[in-house]
Amino acid sequence: MTTVTIMPSGSKIEATAGASLLSLILASDERIQHNCDGKATCGTCHIFVLEGRKGVSKIAREENEKLDAVVGVGSKSRLACQAFFLGTEDVTVEVLSFR
Repeated sequence: MTTVTIMPSGSKIEATAGASLLSLILASDERIQHNCDGKATCGTCHIFVLEGRKGVSKIAREENEKLDAVVGVGSKSRLACQAFFLGTEDVTVEVLSFR
């Protein structure tokens, strides 16, 4: 089974394909801000996908537009609520905000 590693804590969670990275982060008892409950309207669940980017769904237009308005965005940026785990390889993410 493939895993998602959540930094900076280093906690790991076994994951199945189709789950959002937000749901996996929350299931691991990590704290992450997520004000809009996964609708991609707030940008507070901004994360970096450090490793395994091919193991995460491609970025959609709506997510890309929201990321354009978020401070600190880089090439590894995603919204955890819009990035879905594909289950093809292990993924490492860095949580940037805490609730």
